[in-house]
Amino acid sequence: MRAKPLILLGTGGHAKVVAEALRLSGREILGVTDPNSSPGSNFFGVKVLGGDEAIYDYSPEEVELVNGVGALPGKVRRWEIGEQMRQRGYRFASVIHPSAVIAKDVELSEGTQVMAGTVIQPSVKIGVDTIVNTGVCIDHDCKIGANCHLAPGVVLSGGVNVGDYVYLGTGSSVIQYLNIGPRSIVAAGSIVYRDILEGTNYIQAR
Repeated sequence: MRAKPLILLGTGGHAKVVAEALRLSGREILGVTDPNSSPGSNFFGVKVLGGDEAIYDYSPEEVELVNGVGALPGKVRRWEIGEQMRQRGYRFASVIHPSAVIAKDVELSEGTQVMAGTVIQPSVKIGVDTIVNTGVCIDHDCKIGANCHLAPGVVLSGGVNVGDYVYLGTGSSVIQYLNIGPRSIVAAGSIVYRDILEGTNYIQAR
């Protein structure tokens, strides 16, 4: 069955990265939405359709969506958009860069984004709308919740459990079989050597 054309939400830096991954994967991008960009203008080679309301000109049966809004600590717009569009019946496509190495039994939920140079080893499960950013390494048997962001260069050893809405900063590392509680933030460059409770802001210098 032919893949549906895609509408990309957002025109920031993350949207560029996502658009490039889609281009390399051969997916058709019908257009991009951004309330702060002029309809008909160009974003990274893609036509701006208008604000998010332009999506409603297409039925959920015609298109799939791709969330190009970035995810930073304390910023919830990405997650709000996902919920809003799903309530209207739209589905979010997963994005997998062709250079990613993903074991055959890995489970990727709807809307997961796996960027360039990522390695995901066997028996990993990743939740809805989670971003696995550039150069991330996830070892065997890790479980990662929904709406997480693993920033570039994150390393998870085997058997790590990551709750929902967790932000793991650039270059952070987690040793094996630890639990990272929901809504936690791990600072860039940190080494996590103990369990982290829900809602914790964790900083551990190398």
